[in-house]
Amino acid sequence: MEVVSFSAKSRESVGTTGSRRTRKEGLIPAVMYGGEDVKHFTVEKNQVKSLIYTPEFKMAEVEIDGTTHKCILKSIQMHPITDGLLHLDFLQLVDGKPVKCEIPIKFTGTAPGVKEGGKFMQLVRRVKVKTNPENLVNELTVDISELGLGGSVRIKDITESAGIEIMSSPNIPVASIIVPRAAKVEEVAVDAAAAPAEGAEEAAAPAEGAAS
Repeated sequence: MEVVSFSAKSRESVGTTGSRRTRKEGLIPAVMYGGEDVKHFTVEKNQVKSLIYTPEFKMAEVEIDGTTHKCILKSIQMHPITDGLLHLDFLQLVDGKPVKCEIPIKFTGTAPGVKEGGKFMQLVRRVKVKTNPENLVNELTVDISELGLGGSVRIKDITESAGIEIMSSPNIPVASIIVPRAAKVEEVAVDAAAAPAEGAEEAAAPAEGAAS
């Protein structure tokens, strides 16, 4: 899977005061947990932009004081008004130690329902999984090549990936083909137009026992 590598500096001053001082220096305070000990460090914004401003799922390799650690970005704290980066949380990856994370869903194939005028609607963008670090992937796939008008694909339709356990309910819809409103109106109009004609034919038929 795609890996983003960057270097960081450990920080001794933690807490609100230390984080504020770090941000004044133009750096982002961060923490990494999940390993033998918790590591506090600082990083430059440009080094982690490709991890933060993307819908993709990526692994990170951060070098702290000469030692490289594999990890994934778990949470981002941003300023509620300026959207400035306030803090980053990373989860360290340890071979053989299961982790929980959310992996994006990608759709493969072309849905027949779209060719028929339907609108493809994605309902779920990421799915929660449990796996070992060595089995992590950038994305999970769902085949929509048989998805028709009004149809949907669900969590259970996601293509299995070795060593990955999907934790979301299997019946949750992840995408569907919406029938256009115009098509619905047209269908109703056709049905309405056909109804009087059928009634007229019944009225035209002679009643049983009527004189000829």
